[in-house]
Amino acid sequence: MDLLTQKKRSWNMSRIRGKNTAPELAVRSFLYHKGLRFRIHINKLPGRPDIVLPKYKTIIFVHGCFWHRHQGCKYAYIPKTRKKFWEKKFYENIKRFNEVRKILVKLGWRIIVIWECETGSIIKLRKLITVLRRKRT
Repeated sequence: MDLLTQKKRSWNMSRIRGKNTAPELAVRSFLYHKGLRFRIHINKLPGRPDIVLPKYKTIIFVHGCFWHRHQGCKYAYIPKTRKKFWEKKFYENIKRFNEVRKILVKLGWRIIVIWECETGSIIKLRKLITVLRRKRT
């Protein structure tokens, strides 16, 4: 059973940001300090990507583990109340992202997903630089 009233839960959920989140800011800061320049939240691209590196023709999505269902992650739990609602919500999020990814790939973009739980790992972020600088075939 939810400990909060429906009104209070709604208020809490309305405070969850969709852009400029802490994990996103961490990745952007890392990239900037490595000398990489990028654009953010370009409305003209499908899915309004978090980070766009035009020089590398690469798009980075910083996914929240909870919302985008990071497999095997402790943050990708299903709430105990309203399970059907949440399962549908998560399914639709994943489906929408897969559709956006297909469109972006057809447009010639390389897609990289960084998970929220990985943004605190300097090793994971260094791998990102390696992937970015790798030539595309």
